[in-house]
Amino acid sequence: MRRREFIALIGCAVALPGVSRIAAAQAYPTRPVRLVVGFPPGGAADITARLIGQWLSERLGQPFVIENRPGAGSNIATEAVVRATADGYALLLAFTGNAVNATLYDKLSYNFVDDIAPVASIDRVALVMEVNPAVPARTVPEFIAYAKANPSKISYATGGVGTTSHLSAELLKMMAGIDILHVPYRGAAPALTDLLSGRVQVLFDPMSSSIEYIKAGRLRPLAVTTRERSAALPDVPTVGDFVPGYEASVWFGLGAPKNTPAEIVGKLNQEINAALADPKMKARIADLGGSVLPGSAADFGKLIAEETEKWAKVVKFSGAKPD
Repeated sequence: MRRREFIALIGCAVALPGVSRIAAAQAYPTRPVRLVVGFPPGGAADITARLIGQWLSERLGQPFVIENRPGAGSNIATEAVVRATADGYALLLAFTGNAVNATLYDKLSYNFVDDIAPVASIDRVALVMEVNPAVPARTVPEFIAYAKANPSKISYATGGVGTTSHLSAELLKMMAGIDILHVPYRGAAPALTDLLSGRVQVLFDPMSSSIEYIKAGRLRPLAVTTRERSAALPDVPTVGDFVPGYEASVWFGLGAPKNTPAEIVGKLNQEINAALADPKMKARIADLGGSVLPGSAADFGKLIAEETEKWAKVVKFSGAKPD
């Protein structure tokens, strides 16, 4: 065999794995894909997963089947995806709680940042800092002054230890230097009920749960927790307007087992960003109190790393331990 032909054959052999990966990505998916959600059906996480799953099913021609695996603050669902084959057929609905759990739980069997490959962010949902109308404060500065004048006498409700509503309040405590008491409930619904009745004074709640009570005047919004104002409550300022640097929100995105082929990650990212650009999808996410969060897989990875570092400080400040 001539030397030139031999070199050409070697070059073809080296290129074959890359060609096969690209071919696999182009064909993907050839069977149903599992989209694992760490919560029961019906909540914001499940609805978000079903919206994106339906879009991907229609665009890619295979069912994206929602698999609800609740428990342990979504750690059961996350571990199921971490242990799955890295071929794009097991995906995770990742969310803020994954970043929190990295510090909240002492002995996880995985490292979320290292073991889950970021695929794409989906949306960000603001919380609203709201008080019972009996509370005299009408602004965040007035609330901070009221809390400092009444240390340990104001109670804030949450849906449980380590939830975003809990740590959003703890972040304000840490940054504003106030002392308010945590009253955890088994879920957001009873926390909201006791805020309405006046048994507790303040709650950081996803906007979709509270907006009708706010419009009816049964709750007073002091601020939203995102960096920008919410289109749903355009006249309500942000906490960061008064406490510089404050930001808290619930975000959702898709993750996959590490070493999932980059071509498959890229294909999913492209399709998800196409969904987020669609006016109907934007409107549906807005109905849930959220705003779309487009970007590359690397952008989502950066968000996960930053959020993990940020919430680690808050968890340590609060001394929170899982129930």
